[in-house]
Amino acid sequence: MNPMRNCEGMTRRNCLQLGLAGFAGGGLTNLLRLRAQAAEKSPNPAKSTARKPTSVIMVWLDGGPSHFETFDPKPDAPIEIRGEFDPIATRTPGMFFSENMKALAGISDKLCVVRSICHNQGNHGAGNHYMMTGSPTRIPVGCGAFVSFHPSFGSVTAYERKTPRGLPGYFSIPSMSRSGGPNFLGAKYAPFVVSDDPSQATFRVRDVNLPEGLTDDRFMGRRDLRKLVDQLPRFADAAAGDPVGAVDTYTQQGYDLVTSIQAQQAFNVGSESEKVRDGYGRNAFGQRCLLARRLVEAGVPWITLYDGGWDSHSDIFPKFRNDAPKLESSVAALISDLADRGLLDTTLVVMLGEFGRTPKISTLSGKGSPGRDHWANAMSVLFAGCGVPGGTVIGATDRNGYAAVERVLSPENFASTIYRKLGIDPDKIYYTPQGRPTHLVSDPTPIKELMA
Repeated sequence: MNPMRNCEGMTRRNCLQLGLAGFAGGGLTNLLRLRAQAAEKSPNPAKSTARKPTSVIMVWLDGGPSHFETFDPKPDAPIEIRGEFDPIATRTPGMFFSENMKALAGISDKLCVVRSICHNQGNHGAGNHYMMTGSPTRIPVGCGAFVSFHPSFGSVTAYERKTPRGLPGYFSIPSMSRSGGPNFLGAKYAPFVVSDDPSQATFRVRDVNLPEGLTDDRFMGRRDLRKLVDQLPRFADAAAGDPVGAVDTYTQQGYDLVTSIQAQQAFNVGSESEKVRDGYGRNAFGQRCLLARRLVEAGVPWITLYDGGWDSHSDIFPKFRNDAPKLESSVAALISDLADRGLLDTTLVVMLGEFGRTPKISTLSGKGSPGRDHWANAMSVLFAGCGVPGGTVIGATDRNGYAAVERVLSPENFASTIYRKLGIDPDKIYYTPQGRPTHLVSDPTPIKELMA
C-alpha cells in the first residue's frame, strides 16, 4: 500500500498541483522569503495568551484509522463487526485496547482516549479539513480534494507563538496534510517540511546543513565574498523596493540558521545513543518521532508527524497486523521519553485521523479482501501529556461501535482543547485580508475532562 495515497488515488503530487509546493516542499530560505512576501497581507498577530512554553506533537494517521482495531474494540459484537482481533487489558484496570496496541496499553496510565468525537464530514477532503482546523468546510467538497477554508492548527500556532532561536514554529514531517496550510494567515505561517528519512545515514535537512565538503571556514569565506559583491552600487535603494536587498535579508536569515548551534543540534538525530534510537524503532516513522522530541526540546511549538495509508477499504487485518505494532511502539516510546525527560508536562501528544471506520466489515466492489469504509459517526483520539489525566477514557460508542452515545463531542471541542493547551484563546476573532471577521473556533468549549 502506498502510504501517501488514499481511496481517491490522491498523492502528495496533487498538493503541488494546487500551488502549495512553494511553501510545503521548499527549503528554509524559500520559506523565509515567502513569509516576508506575505507579511503585508497577513492580519496583525494578536498578543498570545500562552503562559508557558507548551508544544503539540500531532500524529496524523491519514486516511482514517479504525477505532475498532485501535482503542475501541467491541468483543461482544457479532464477528462481522468485531473483526479478527481480540481486546487486551491495559495497565489501567477496566481499560481495554485492541491487541494491536500492546505498547500503548503498557503505558495507559499516561494516556487518555476520547471515544466520542464525531462529525458529519465523511470524505477525506472535508473530514481532513474539519479535524485539522476545527472548522467545517463552507461548501461541499470531493473526497480527494485538498481544501483550505481556514488556517490549520499548526499555522495558527506559528502565528500566535514566538519560536526561540529563529526556528520555524510549525514543522510537518515528512509531508503536509491536505488541509495543513495557513489559508488567509499567509505563506509565512506554512509548515517547514522535513521530507528526508532520519533513519538513513545520509539524512540531511535542506538549507540547514552545510553542503558536503564545505567547512565552516570556507562557508564564512564565501559569505565574506558575498558581502564584497553586495557593496557594489544598486540600481535603487533597498527601502524603495530593490529586490536584491530583500534577497540579502532572506539569505542572512538562512546563514543564521545554518550556523546556529541550536538548529544543528535539533536535527542531529545521530547524536542520540544507540539505545534511544533503537527504542524509537530503526525505521522512518520511529526516527521521525525522535526528531519531533528534539524539536520540542529546541522550543518548536507545533510538529505534525504525518503517516499515510490508513484508508483501509481492504486488507484491513493484514494492514493492522503488519503496520500498527511498528507505529504504536514508536508513539509509546515518544511519550515515555518525553515523560522521562520532564517534557511531557508541557507537551501534548495527540494521535488521530479524519474519521473512524464502518462497523460492518465488507468486501467492496473491486477489492479482493475485506475492509471498512469511511465512518464519521465515531472515532477514537489518543491524548497524552500537558495535564491530560492518564488512565482515563472519555465518552463511549454503542455496543456495536456505530455511533458516539456518551459524552458526544465535536471537532470544535477538540480544536478548542488543543488551543487552550497551547495558551491560545479559541474564542478570538481573526480578520482576513479583506477585513472579514472569522472566529478561530465557532464553539470555544474545550473538553473539560482534559483541562487540568
